[in-house]
Amino acid sequence: MAIKKRKGVKSLTPQMLRKMIVQEKRRIKESSDPIEAGIEDPEKVSADEVDADKQADTLAKEIDHLKVLKVQEAKLRRKLREVSSKRRNVSKRIKRKL
Repeated sequence: MAIKKRKGVKSLTPQMLRKMIVQEKRRIKESSDPIEAGIEDPEKVSADEVDADKQADTLAKEIDHLKVLKVQEAKLRRKLREVSSKRRNVSKRIKRKL
């Protein structure tokens, strides 16, 4: 199967991908690590502070999602039991006829 190349589009080679990953890793490390950024004094590092009520909302959403998934799982288990039962019945009918 031949792949057509469009003008201005380069194929991504494994070497190019490795180079991109190394560059991105270096950029992230330099921007996120205070010591790498040249900040020696820990008091000068600014931390992202989030209000407790925002975290509580996030936690509540996760708990609600877990409850929804639990209900979904129960419905699927019920459906699986029904399908398994029907499959066994059909299998028994086929065996009787043979």
